[in-house]
Amino acid sequence: MIRITECPRDAMQGLPGFIPTQDKVDYLNLLLKVGYHRIDFGSFVSPKTIPQLADTAQVIEQLQTEGSRSALLAIVANTRGAREAAEYDKIGVLGFPFSVSETFQKRNTNRSISESLSTVEDIVSVCSHKEKIPLVYLSMGFGNPYGDPWNFEVVASYAEKLIQLGIFELVLADTIGKSDPESIEYLYPKLKQEFPQASWALHLHSTPDTAVQKLESALRAGCEYFDTTIRGYGGCPMAEDILTGNLPTESLIEILESNYPQSLDLDMEALNRAKQFSHKIFH
Repeated sequence: MIRITECPRDAMQGLPGFIPTQDKVDYLNLLLKVGYHRIDFGSFVSPKTIPQLADTAQVIEQLQTEGSRSALLAIVANTRGAREAAEYDKIGVLGFPFSVSETFQKRNTNRSISESLSTVEDIVSVCSHKEKIPLVYLSMGFGNPYGDPWNFEVVASYAEKLIQLGIFELVLADTIGKSDPESIEYLYPKLKQEFPQASWALHLHSTPDTAVQKLESALRAGCEYFDTTIRGYGGCPMAEDILTGNLPTESLIEILESNYPQSLDLDMEALNRAKQFSHKIFH
């Protein structure tokens, strides 16, 4: 069974005009009816850093999670954010953006890799006490534009450290759209084989013309957990190409329906309603 994490948080965070809280609530409530594995819905970080998501606490109070199969995932960047997010019963997963690039880690969270590993340890403790799942993104997982060291051994060494800290949900993230079919089919299965005790997802960014190739290569590599976004919106604000967004949920579904029809269990009518409403969110 293929499991999808829909990522409206990633799609919204870089938009310049503030999305009204009620529009976010209405959109997320539509997504909660689709049957996704998880929904990456918001973040508990400084509103100065991500002003678009400053209303996450107000949004979650109005989400209709009862009866939904989807767990809510919130991004946190420090221990304070983890403690705040963990107080909400509706949130099941706390995600931390860890980077295998020292430069990007400092740019993204204002902390070194060493300091971030300490933060991960704190988050694991918070999750343990509050019965949440800690999840970590290995961002810049396919390389970086800063000249920082990168190869399989670098990625694997940090994966090992994170697993030792108690992280068993890892997301290999292509932050700047650098991956290609060859690197996906090399790196992902190699990590999965090296660390079978962890659940491995893929969060790939892409230009529109390469999205399908990346999805197909990820499926060939044995990936069963995908981060995608309706209409492919979002991506990293640091991306060098303004067309580099998330992988479109629709593209993944089309591939699965054509080649793996038994691997998906979503309410397509609910998905279509959410897709129509997305035009109101993403002008």
